[in-house]
Amino acid sequence: MALALDRIRVGSAPDSWGVWFPDDPQQVPWERFLDEVAEAGYSWIELGPYGYLPTDPARLTDEVTKRNLQVSAGTIFCGLHRGPSEWDSTWEQVSRVAALTQAMDAKHLVVIPSFWRDDKTAEILEPPELTTEQWRNLTTGMERLGREVKDRYGLDIVVHPHADTHIDTEEHVEQFLDSTDSDHVNLCLDTGHYAYCGGDSVKLIETYGERIGYLHLKQVDPEILADVVKNEVPFGPAVARGVMCEPPAGVPELGPVLAAAQNLGVDLFAIVEQDMYPCEPDKPLPIAVRTRKFLRSCGA
Repeated sequence: MALALDRIRVGSAPDSWGVWFPDDPQQVPWERFLDEVAEAGYSWIELGPYGYLPTDPARLTDEVTKRNLQVSAGTIFCGLHRGPSEWDSTWEQVSRVAALTQAMDAKHLVVIPSFWRDDKTAEILEPPELTTEQWRNLTTGMERLGREVKDRYGLDIVVHPHADTHIDTEEHVEQFLDSTDSDHVNLCLDTGHYAYCGGDSVKLIETYGERIGYLHLKQVDPEILADVVKNEVPFGPAVARGVMCEPPAGVPELGPVLAAAQNLGVDLFAIVEQDMYPCEPDKPLPIAVRTRKFLRSCGA
């Protein structure tokens, strides 16, 4: 019998419907996403790219409420490793997303570091390794972001390790956690991205459990990943190849991850994200239904 995961609140996100951008002809309309995520049996969603879902709080509240949905988090991207000059442009984005997130009664802001490699063109934008000064900019900037987002919006920031960013591998994730204050900054552990970059999610949860503030549930196909790593394929084309796959076909096993998270003894969101950009419009719903059924078999 599966462990009763009574501290884990499962949801899904626009990402699992192939949505990466606020507006893109290859993406399903937002109304269809909301209809189908509810039909698949989820009750929690993320906002996705700002501007994909309605940004008027009253309208968005009406749209999610009538589908018995609630919002768990908003998401922003930032390049704070570049130093104080990045603050104003970062805060302009943060203030919009955080205000909507707060208005939807969500409590988390997922923060994704900027990409060092363009995920469409493969152009190298910056060196993949940060200098000592850039690491200091990154950690102090994230701590400031955590303080100000909490003070102004009442939200907790959770930093999302991500492929083709500077917070990716086990070494980089641990360096980031060891260099930041848990009062201001914690982690959104994305099991797929962490596996993509060679990390062990269960080990991370068991070692840095007090820093795990949020989960993204995702799996990678080991065979496709091996080819991606061998040929240094950027993240975008890797996704188009199907490197992020439907559970339970890939790694890591999600049952042990969820059990380790449950054992932390705190309430955690676990949001399903299967990167599928671009994808056929009829593809996401059946996968979402099967994934929800699979997670129920794990006790979630």
